[in-house]
Amino acid sequence: MPEGLEVADIFHHHGDAYRQVHDLGRVERRVMSAIQVCRTATLGGHAEACDSCGTVRYSYNSCRNRHCPKCQGLARAQWLEDRQAELLPVPYFHVVFTLPAPIAEVAFHNKVVVYRILFQAAAETLLTIGGDPKHLGAELGIVAVLHTWGQNLHHHPHVHCIVPGGGPSQDGSRWVACRPGFFLPVRVLSRLFRQRFLDALLTAYAADSLRFSGTIAGLIDPAVFADRVAECRRIEWVVYAKPPFGGPKQVLAYLGRYTHRVAIANSRLIDGVDGNVRFRWKDYRHHDKAKVMTLAADEFIRRFLLHVLPDGFHRIRHYGFLANGHRANKLALCRRLLAVPAPPKIEVPADYRQRYAQLTGRSLDTCSCCGGRMLSLGPLPRPALRPLPLWPDSS
Repeated sequence: MPEGLEVADIFHHHGDAYRQVHDLGRVERRVMSAIQVCRTATLGGHAEACDSCGTVRYSYNSCRNRHCPKCQGLARAQWLEDRQAELLPVPYFHVVFTLPAPIAEVAFHNKVVVYRILFQAAAETLLTIGGDPKHLGAELGIVAVLHTWGQNLHHHPHVHCIVPGGGPSQDGSRWVACRPGFFLPVRVLSRLFRQRFLDALLTAYAADSLRFSGTIAGLIDPAVFADRVAECRRIEWVVYAKPPFGGPKQVLAYLGRYTHRVAIANSRLIDGVDGNVRFRWKDYRHHDKAKVMTLAADEFIRRFLLHVLPDGFHRIRHYGFLANGHRANKLALCRRLLAVPAPPKIEVPADYRQRYAQLTGRSLDTCSCCGGRMLSLGPLPRPALRPLPLWPDSS
C-alpha cells in the first residue's frame, strides 16, 4: 500500500474479500463503499486552472459520510461556528460516563436502544444532581457526544459531556456558579448514573425492546438477565470529571477534539504490509504510553465497522438549558443573569468558496504553485461504468 495510508486504501485492497466472508448489514456496506470512493473520480468533481501559471487542479467530491475520516473537518468547523454563539463566559467542565463491559456487550447488539439509554441516563444524572440544592441548585446546560471506541478500536461506549460550571437558579432569578475548580461529586454522579441506566435497561427488557444473539443469547432468559443486572449493580461505574478549562476559545478548541470524530483518523495509520495494518495508539492503562498495534486487515476492518452507527442516530445531543426546544430563550436568560451581551451575528456568505475560507481559514481561490487565482474549467463528470483513472487530489 502507498505511503500516507488511509482507511479508504485498506477498504480498496481488502474490502471485497471482507464482504465475501462476512454477512454485513446495509449500513456497514454503504459506509465501506462511501469511504472507498470518497474524493475519487467515481463521485465526480470539478477542474480549475491558475490564471497566472496555468497549473490545472482536479478536485473530486466528498462522500460526506459521517464515518469517513476525510469528511469531518468542514462539518466540524460548521458545527463549532454554530456553537460559538451559545458559549458563556464561565468555566466549563468535561464529564465522561462509561458503560462497564457486561453492559457494553448488550449495547453492541442493541445500539439504538442502549445508546439512547446511555445518553438519557447521563443527562438525567447531571440535571438531577446539578439541580439538587445540596450540590448546586441550578439548571445545567449539556452538550453530550457519543464515542463507541477506545484507542485500540475495541467497542468501548461512553459519552463525553461538556457542561458550563453553573446555571440559572430553579426560579430563574439568579446565576448559580459552582465552586472554583469543583463541579459535582463524582461518586454521587456514578451511583445515580448506574441506577438510572439499569432501571431504564430493565424497562426496555420488560418491553421486549432488546435482542440477544451470539455470545449473549442466554440473556433472553429473564433469570440470566436479572443476574447480569444484579452483577452490574454491585460494581462501581466509571464517571470521570476532568478539571475545568477556560473561556470560549478554549471550549471551542476542546469541543473540536470530540465532535465529528471517527473511530480512527488516517493520521494514526502507519502502513499496510503483507495483509496487516499498523497504527499508533495510546495505552491509557499505562500512563498514555504511545504504542504501535498490528492487526490483520480483516480484523482492522471488523473493528472499524464496530463503530458504525444506525441510520438517523444522533451522536451529538443537547440537554438542560441547551436543549433544542428552548435554547434561544434559556441562553438569553443566562446572559441576562450574567450581565453579558448577546454575541454579534455571524454573516454567512452565499458563495461556497467564501464560506469555506471563513470556516477553515484556507482559500480555494489561490494557486498553491504561484499564488495566482484559480478559475473554474467546469465539472468533471462521473464515470458511466467504472472509475476513471485517478487525477491528483488537491481538495
